[in-house]
Amino acid sequence: MTSGTAEIFRLPEVFDAVTGDFIVLPCDLVCELDGLSLLETWMVQCAGFGGATGGRVDSRPIPLGAGGEKIGRRGGLGLWYDTKVENGIKGEETDFLATTPLPKPIVPPAEGSLRSSTEKVVLSMPTDTLNDITDEEKTFPVRQSLLRKHGRIKMHTTLRDAHVYFLPYWVLQMMKTNETFDSINEDVLGWWAKATWQEGLTEKLGLRDILDPPQPRHYHHNNDTSDLTSEVDVISLSTTHCSISQHAASKPTTTLASRVHSSPTSAPLQPTPPLQIPPLLATLQAPTTNNAAKLVRRIDTTPSLLATSLSLALLMPPSPLAHPQKIPSPDSIPSQARVSPSDTLIDANTTIAPKTTIKECVIGARCVVGSGARLTRCVLFEGAEVNGDAQLTGCVLGRGCRVEGGAKRKTVLWDCEVGHGFVVPEGTEARGEKFVAGHGLEEGLEEEIGEMEDIPVSEA
Repeated sequence: MTSGTAEIFRLPEVFDAVTGDFIVLPCDLVCELDGLSLLETWMVQCAGFGGATGGRVDSRPIPLGAGGEKIGRRGGLGLWYDTKVENGIKGEETDFLATTPLPKPIVPPAEGSLRSSTEKVVLSMPTDTLNDITDEEKTFPVRQSLLRKHGRIKMHTTLRDAHVYFLPYWVLQMMKTNETFDSINEDVLGWWAKATWQEGLTEKLGLRDILDPPQPRHYHHNNDTSDLTSEVDVISLSTTHCSISQHAASKPTTTLASRVHSSPTSAPLQPTPPLQIPPLLATLQAPTTNNAAKLVRRIDTTPSLLATSLSLALLMPPSPLAHPQKIPSPDSIPSQARVSPSDTLIDANTTIAPKTTIKECVIGARCVVGSGARLTRCVLFEGAEVNGDAQLTGCVLGRGCRVEGGAKRKTVLWDCEVGHGFVVPEGTEARGEKFVAGHGLEEGLEEEIGEMEDIPVSEA
């Protein structure tokens, strides 16, 4: 739970399991965007020739094919979503992202393509890191090499990394080589983006040995695909290469007289050719794009759980996240109860008493809502109970908790969090408080995840 993502990939159990290009997904993602659209964008914009992505087969490196590094390896693609949207989360974590537009395509992209909202990343860091830099420097320094390489740069401050990455195999090797990398978001992406334009960073990160390793002159492959994966010398196949003429080759060498003394000079050093770093691309879920209506969120805090759950309750078909039936048993709702069917989700085996008011809520299974209770913009986990005449607004109730209420001593809660199994006494009035027994709702969820690791897969 506390290990960094890049640190996890350096573990032998994980490193040995990845033998080619790979995808990284978070466990707290809610994404309405079609994953195949992202995969298609990555394959089209970052495509390499056969075998150019590298990898391993039977613990042996796969040779480069059809030009290899002379053509270029695949780059990477990440997903960022905008936090300043309707029903957004106040104070949500954000990232600082600087991008530059991709070259205009010759053929217009197909309808529904994410090409128009995909850009190249040149800087990436968490907003907290940006604030530390600006506080220390009293400004935000920008290197001249960045401006020389890219003239048009957009700086985004309201986006958040969804932690969805399509990465080539060589990125795994980069994380293995640089043991100081702790996080993919904070370390790998940031250094990768800067390496595409900052001089000297390629050698510092060891990318030359990773992207352009010395290749054996002859490679023998045993399987039937040797003709596709064997190394091809593209330069030798070109008809435009230069050669020294026979006349120049046969021209006699000029010699100096014996009385002329010349000091020996060393042969000039051949400059190391610049290494082409594969690009890091970002698909931006910003309001200006045609896919801004797609819901993309990370559920890592209680406010994000509340806001996203209420957003899911509003979705209607054909959204893949929409529920086909928001209230499984409408007949079980008493006629005297007022329940808003358009923005409320109620799970099965839930008891709703008469004279209740429920609006913009998500209620789990086996919950009980007593007579006279009023729930507005609330989320109730399984087995939660709200007794009569209690008024709750913007609250999250944990599993098996109970909120007492009565006609004489009403319980009124605004923007509160009630932990699993906690009992809120009758007559309580609170705003923005947490009612927990030993730990909060978020810590309780983490404990449940840890307990599930010990359960066999068949039982889970």
